[in-house]
Parts: sequence; C-alpha cells; structure tokens
Amino acid sequence: MQSWLTSRRTDRTYMKILIVDDNRDYCATIADVVQRQGWETETRYSPESATAYLQSSARDVALMLLDIEFGSESSKTGIDMLETSVRQFPSVPVIMISGKGTIEVAVKATKLGALNFIDKSTLSNDRLVEVLSSAMKSVSADRTNEELRKHIEAQGIIGRSSVMMDVADKILRYGRTDLNVLITGETGTGKKLVANALHNVSKRSKYPFITVDIPNIPRDLFQSELFGHMKGAFSGAMETKRGLFHQAHRGTLFMDEIGDMPLELQANLLLPMEQKQVRRVGSVETEDVDIRFVSATDRDLISGMSEGRFREQLYHRLRECEIYIPSLRERREDIPLIVEHYVAKHNREMGDAKSMAPGTMEYLTQYHWPGNVRELASVMRVALQTSSSDELGVSDLHRILTRGTSFAPVIVGGSASPQAASRPAEPATADATVLSDDRSLKDDLAAVDKLKIEKTLERMTGNVSKAAAVLGVSRETLHNKIRKYGIDVQTFRSR
Repeated sequence: MQSWLTSRRTDRTYMKILIVDDNRDYCATIADVVQRQGWETETRYSPESATAYLQSSARDVALMLLDIEFGSESSKTGIDMLETSVRQFPSVPVIMISGKGTIEVAVKATKLGALNFIDKSTLSNDRLVEVLSSAMKSVSADRTNEELRKHIEAQGIIGRSSVMMDVADKILRYGRTDLNVLITGETGTGKKLVANALHNVSKRSKYPFITVDIPNIPRDLFQSELFGHMKGAFSGAMETKRGLFHQAHRGTLFMDEIGDMPLELQANLLLPMEQKQVRRVGSVETEDVDIRFVSATDRDLISGMSEGRFREQLYHRLRECEIYIPSLRERREDIPLIVEHYVAKHNREMGDAKSMAPGTMEYLTQYHWPGNVRELASVMRVALQTSSSDELGVSDLHRILTRGTSFAPVIVGGSASPQAASRPAEPATADATVLSDDRSLKDDLAAVDKLKIEKTLERMTGNVSKAAAVLGVSRETLHNKIRKYGIDVQTFRSR
C-alpha cells in the first residue's frame, strides 16, 4: 500500500476532511465551517459507515474529526473507531471531539494516537479553524516521503520503495501510541531495527529498550529471567534479582522471536501484559511495571494457533498493531540504495574510494537474497574489505555468494545466474531440462526455483517446514511458491 504521504496535493481543495458524528445538524455546521476554509469534506454518521468509507478511500483523507459518543444505532464508540483507525488506517490522523469529554477519556484518546481532543461545548468557529489549520500545516509540512525516508535512515533502515514508506508511516503512527506492536517478516529483514525505531519515536525514548532473546532463555530460568527472583527462591539464587520486566520499566520490552516460545511458557506472559504487574520467583508480592511491548517473529502465528502451538489470547495481546516488513525480493528497487549506503559507509570508515563496476548492480538486484538485508550487508562488507580493486565487479560478489559451499552457479547466456548461485549443483541432465535458449532469464530462474523446491520436498518427504528450513525461507514463503508453481506436496509425502 502506498503511503498516504505520497502524491498528495497540498492545495486545500484536495485535502479532504472526514467528519464522523451521529448528530446530522452538527455535522452540517462543522462541514460549513470547514468548506469555507477551502477544504473538502466527507460526512459519515456512524463508526461502521466511516470504516467502510476509509477501506476504499483512506488515501484521500487528510484528517478525521471523530465524535466520542454515538447513539444506539451504532454498536461502537468513538474510542472503538479510533482504535480501528490507528490499526487499519494509520495514515489518517484523528482529532477527537466530544460534548461529554472527561480528562480520562482525553488521556485515553491521546494514548491511542489521537492528534488532538477538543470539547464541543467550548468549540467556537474560530477555535475549530485554528485547530484544523494547525493540523493541516502539520500534514503539509511533515508528511512527505523524503522526510519519512530520512527518518527511517536515521534509525538504520534503508529504503524508499512504496512498501518501505508504508513501514515508515506505521513506525511513526504506531510509535507515538502505547499500543503493543507485532513485527512480522522473514529473517534478516530488520525487525529489531524497526522495534528500536518504534521506541525512539515514542514518549518512552528516554527510558530503556530491553531485548528478550526468546530462543536463548533456558526454560527452567524463564520466569526468573523475565520477572526476577528473591534470594533463596531456588538453589543458586544467592541474591534478589531484578528481571527484564523491571529493567524495561517506563520503556519498551522487545521480545524477539516470540514465535519460538514454547507453548507451556506462553501463559506466563498473559497476566503481566494485561495487568502490568509481575511477581518475582519466591515472592508473594506483586510489583507494578509500566511497559510497552513490541514483539517480532518470522513464523506464521496464525498457523501456529490453528495447530495448537501458539496461544490465541497471547497473540491478540501482542498484536494490537502489526508491521509487516517486506523481504528484499519484494523491494528490489531499494537494493541500489542499500548498496550505496554500505559502499559510502566503508569508504568513510576505511578511507577508501571504492565503487561498483557496470553490471554489478544488475547482478545484485537479480539475486534472490534468502537472507534479506542481513545477507546483502554481509556480502558487501566482505567484498569491500577483501577486494584488491577499487571497483567491485560481478566476479567479486559471485565469489562471496558461493564461498565455502558445494554450490555451483548455473550458467545462463554466458554469465553466472545470481538466482542459482546459492543452489546446490544438480546433475547436468537436470540443468539441461530446466534451461532453455527460447525463454527469458526470469522464466529459466523460475524453472530452477521450482526444480529445487521439488527436490527438497522429495528429500524431506513432503515436510514443508523442514524444506523451508533447508531452503532458507519462511514456511509462508515456501507455501506461496508451492501454490505459484502448482506443486502437489502430497505426491512427495506418499513416496
């Protein structure tokens, strides 16, 4: 989805304001004031109809004015609508309006991500124009792709593709709330960088960002590591210890690889996340902790729930908002930018003047990068530090991509195919049936891809999870390829 910041006219006529209130007369009054300032308006009288409108037209909405209270015709409140908007339409800033506003409601709306909260009883025409003008200036001044790109680049995230601008938009929108965020995507896509960026744009940025490396915590020490323990609570507990929850107080707790958490340990997180209280091992007292939870996984948690490997209650607590990070294959246009970043970084740190030879960038953009940005960064680092030439060529990169393996590149049209560079050499007869002088490089690479998947599924007797691990891709990615190539997994299971 293209960011709402992209291709938006700054002329007032094209900056539509969505008014959502069940009082039709009030809506008409507000709309009249707004239109006299030169902005277009759209009016909806319930959260349900507003949601339906945003599903098709969110990119046309510069701002939403949303009432708190709705009558019996609606099953949702304005707060419900705000939560929905923040999750589904993060590109649309929201100003809450209410005739029954309280401090508690205003605080809650602000925490959920509302741009402002105004009371109807004190709202004059001049005040409304002032609030809207301020909000729209913010929209015009801040919401540009270039600014988003610079912001995420400052966090170590490189990219200007539309999918990465969407990620950047969500980082800013979600980061300013206290909602829990689940970050998903393949390994090596930069999930920890995104988690750190969320923390850095939040009101908690001055407080700790604590990482919990889920797979590396021993099961028998899980509660002690997260919640702490009292002296003498168990053998070896020589002193009272603060857990990671304590360390993250007032900051962010990042639970990396949450999908790897054993089922029997998952229930331990439910109450602490819900009540923001922990009890140390060996203690009968609970302690309050103020924590924002961010989690990341490369696993398919939906499948995990259906297969009984992941608790649904935990999933919904973790995923109040979600940010999906696309694989490098889904944003190949960002590869030259990433390469240039690492070349410039190397030259700056090492005092070199290295550059990329003609044709090298095309080679890199065609490679399938199963390890994503992490793999590209590693290849560039090694190539830049080991090449004796100031100009990196295809041979320099190809040598690194095939180093230390029994893999052999498939030669297509006289040059090494980067897609096949990290694949085990197949018998010559297999290659002969895949490559053709009558097809494009893209079609030949797809044929090699399909053959490799089939052979791996055959070796793994149709076990998709094991095949995905061998191929170095996520289970979801492999399932997508299986559907794309029309591969019947059952035929391998029956062999």
